[in-house]
Amino acid sequence: MTSKPTLSRRLAAEALGTMLLIIAVVGSGVMATNLTQDVGLQLLANSGATVGALIALILMFGWVSGAHFNPVVTIAAKFLDNFTSRDIVPYVIAQTIGGCIGTVIANLMFDLDAITLSTKIRTGSNIWLSEAVATIGLLLVIFLISRSGRTSAVPFAVGVWIGGAYWFTSSTSL
Repeated sequence: MTSKPTLSRRLAAEALGTMLLIIAVVGSGVMATNLTQDVGLQLLANSGATVGALIALILMFGWVSGAHFNPVVTIAAKFLDNFTSRDIVPYVIAQTIGGCIGTVIANLMFDLDAITLSTKIRTGSNIWLSEAVATIGLLLVIFLISRSGRTSAVPFAVGVWIGGAYWFTSSTSL
């Protein structure tokens, strides 16, 4: 068994993993809207690409950093796992930086402005409820499957949950 990676390696994994995930999410959304006006097909393409990328990224980086890629997962890991409090803020900063860089890269890959403001209004109690349901479900998937001893199933279960959440929540990005 290998020793636990250093904090700097774990932060690099979180930043890089989050960056690549956001490139996949944003890039597949842009590509889908470029390919078809059918929002159902757009959602299918975006969710499918996200599922595949997310599973691959968790498999790639899970052993290094835990592959949180989400501040809520990081914070929950403090209470539900053996994650230390002192690592929460650095992880969240790494995830935020990775997410911002990933968005810029995805936009530039499609010859869009590096930074743009959203043109979709994402407010309302339905959006908050959707995000809460998806996030609580994500935490349950991660921690209950991990506690069951089937940790090798977590990457696939997380990918499937997030892919499903694209379809059963009203907070979808398209």
